[in-house]
Amino acid sequence: MLYVIYRGWMLGASEYQKLVTAISQAGACIQTSSVDYLATHYLPNWDHLIKDLTPETHFYHTDGDLKIELEKLGWDRFFVKDYVKSLKTSMGSIISHPSEIDLIIAEMHKFRGTIEGGICVRRVEDFIPTSEQRYFVIDGKVFGSDANEPIPEIALDCATRIKSRFFSIDTIDRQDGVKRIVEIGDGQVSGLVGWTTERFVEICHSFN
Repeated sequence: MLYVIYRGWMLGASEYQKLVTAISQAGACIQTSSVDYLATHYLPNWDHLIKDLTPETHFYHTDGDLKIELEKLGWDRFFVKDYVKSLKTSMGSIISHPSEIDLIIAEMHKFRGTIEGGICVRRVEDFIPTSEQRYFVIDGKVFGSDANEPIPEIALDCATRIKSRFFSIDTIDRQDGVKRIVEIGDGQVSGLVGWTTERFVEICHSFN
């Protein structure tokens, strides 16, 4: 049996299932099932597993009164995204007042074309932007971009809680010295941020 690892653009749920089916019909098997793909690709599917390791997050339907919901949270700032992506253009993803939520959703529709899944609102923590690091997990083993550097405990802990075969973990340092997880993603569609292609190919040989 030929086993396949997909590397490409982020796919929606139906698109990914079509890919799995096409690969199967070609006589091969993709390493990441549709269930595993969505387990790390959609934020609500992993947030509850690592609530103590990542910023507080709430999930909403786009047709609800989000201004009232954000007012209930009482936060100073809100990081807004859909189940997959944040807004990296125009006004960005962080708003300071609940009244701005309708505008940011409109901007997401404008620049993204669609909102995938629903709305995720994350509490903004005091992070050090330059400290963000990406790790990949294959069958429970965590790999860093430098094979000689130790893996942080928070990434090792996360890898034991999430059972998908292949995913990425993004860690970051808070100003108070606490390390946090800011993102989990499917390993196939996660960019090689801070990684060389050679190192990524090397770890892919770890698949059983």
